[in-house]
Amino acid sequence: MEDVVQADLAPLVRLADGTVKQVNPFSGTQVWTVPGRADRPIAQPVADPQPLRAEDHGRWCAFCERRYLETTPERSRVVRVGEHWDTVAGLTADRVFDSVADFRLIPNLFEIVTYNYWVDNHGYRPTDAARARLAAYRSSRAGREHLLRLKAIKLAATGLSDKEIAAIPESERLDRSISFFAGSHDVVVARRHFVDGAPDTSGLASAGTLTPDEHEQYLRLMVASMRGLYEANPHAAYVQAFQNWLRPAGASFDHLHKQLVAIDELGQGMVQQLSRLDADPGLFQRWGPGYAAEEGLVIARTPSAVAYAGVGHRFPSVEVWCTGFGRPWELGATQLRDLSDLVHAMHAATGPDVPCNEEWHHQPPGVSQPIPTRAVIKWRVSTPAGFEGGTKIYVNTIDPWTIRERTVRRLRELQREGRVAPGVSIAR
Repeated sequence: MEDVVQADLAPLVRLADGTVKQVNPFSGTQVWTVPGRADRPIAQPVADPQPLRAEDHGRWCAFCERRYLETTPERSRVVRVGEHWDTVAGLTADRVFDSVADFRLIPNLFEIVTYNYWVDNHGYRPTDAARARLAAYRSSRAGREHLLRLKAIKLAATGLSDKEIAAIPESERLDRSISFFAGSHDVVVARRHFVDGAPDTSGLASAGTLTPDEHEQYLRLMVASMRGLYEANPHAAYVQAFQNWLRPAGASFDHLHKQLVAIDELGQGMVQQLSRLDADPGLFQRWGPGYAAEEGLVIARTPSAVAYAGVGHRFPSVEVWCTGFGRPWELGATQLRDLSDLVHAMHAATGPDVPCNEEWHHQPPGVSQPIPTRAVIKWRVSTPAGFEGGTKIYVNTIDPWTIRERTVRRLRELQREGRVAPGVSIAR
């Protein structure tokens, strides 16, 4: 979470020696960029890549397509059929291998905010749909075995021995599996672990290696999950959507996925942002894409979205904004595609070897102040240390103008190669 400092500092100042001082206008985070460090390589290629064998295809990790039953029962999947995309929901354990999912929506096996948290602290009760889904899933032998296997993993993580787990009646363990159907932490998983035809483990499939059409489906499934979590859990004040790419950025698997976590409060960052918005209703118009354009930070546009180099982030960052207001699930199909195309293009320009976080910001249902939907892509290429801890001034290795130039230069190359959506207009 960003830290708040003096709100009256200028967002972006370049000093005589080249030092750039930044203050995030929405969070107050204070950042310095010291000259002479921006040209360092930021990619972190896979160390000691190993050849990929034919038998490795689809089996590399628990998110891969031949290991579906190592994850929780999926809520839904998106499958490409010819030129169309189909959404399939409610598959039972004995049907999950009937098709190959391009994207899957699954509950997180190890939730950040657990099902029991909502039950014990809020008296949360599963929806009728969640109860019916559990009943249908456990009605088959394959479903029961899948649920019991997952529940054993969860119980073992609490410290229970195999003997203690076996002593719990099977029916009780199956009843407890409701957490796999009524939890509030989802994961959206992409099909590929490696790009098609990758000869070795260096060919990881990132968000930028998807096609623009694939990325749109990926983003739509994220938005559907966000809406679903709000609707299923009346105690959810905010749903945080994020993507951690590569282990230095916090990923457990180097397999492309997004996470969505419901929490029962807005969080300090949102509360501070709303306080600033109360004091300055024009906050987003004043310091968002318009300010970025004034400072020469715009990277690219689509008809209803804009990408620019962010100001005042702990790590070098690119922001992608929907230029109108509206919660993610309220955006029209064209708006969502415009947003998706820019997020995809920013990831493609960043490259698959750069660890990064993708953080989503939006107006939660309980908030009346209009907040634009936007994503912030942060390049995790530095490690905050003691200086930052004591001063709350973060040293960022790349200033916003350099971020902009690096990204624009790479985008032009990708555009010539036909690897970004044709509707993406790159800044001059």
